[in-house]
Amino acid sequence: MSAREQYLEALGIELWTARLRSAAAPPHEPEPELQLAPAPGPQPETRSTVVAPVDEAAWEALRLEVSGCTRCELCNTRTQTVFGVGNRSAELLVIGEAPGADEDLQGEPFVGRAGQLLNSMLRALGSPRETVYIANVLKCRPPGNRDPKPAEVASCLPYLQRQVDMIQPRLMLAVGRIAAQNLLATDTPIGRLRGQVHRFGTRATPLIVTYHPAYLLRSPSEKRKSWGDLKFVRAELAQLRGAAGARLPAGLAGLQSGA
Repeated sequence: MSAREQYLEALGIELWTARLRSAAAPPHEPEPELQLAPAPGPQPETRSTVVAPVDEAAWEALRLEVSGCTRCELCNTRTQTVFGVGNRSAELLVIGEAPGADEDLQGEPFVGRAGQLLNSMLRALGSPRETVYIANVLKCRPPGNRDPKPAEVASCLPYLQRQVDMIQPRLMLAVGRIAAQNLLATDTPIGRLRGQVHRFGTRATPLIVTYHPAYLLRSPSEKRKSWGDLKFVRAELAQLRGAAGARLPAGLAGLQSGA
């Protein structure tokens, strides 16, 4: 079984295979519509040479500011803040709702079963966890994993905007209804937010919406829709890479492509 087939199996996506008619027929041929063709341009871990590295001092200052934040009542019940984790030069920024109990204890977003499924989703996408940056709308866990209050989101969202400004991702992926609605300041159902490119924040960063891994664990029948979202993300990233390359001066474009 190939690596991609293993990832799709973790997602619960069944790959139909044709019966062998002769010894020469290739075994286990995936259904064409479920294949992700290799995206043109640089791989996810490679960024355009015109993107400056994150200012280490500014990043650390923001992290320390978040760790001592008392802007809302969540500071009274948290174990620790959950700032985010991953590649600070990532082209893909994954945003969830808020830390859960495991995240509150470990200080890292998306751990446990939901985190394992997210890892499988990212690998199937072609952007493994180590190549992306992962954060949440809220940096502190709401008690009992309740929905964030509007005042809590208003207090915490500026921190995320500053992370976006420093990372400068090509694309954001909002996982889950609450993350998507708070990032887009809307109450539109997630089913109507999927399948299109939105914009977030002062940089108007492109943003795509999909289901939360925890929801997919509870509702396996929705995993195929999530797989469609991942293919949409990959296609959009390929388009954004191509557009960035086209805007580069000829010399830099040649360096980026390896010419």
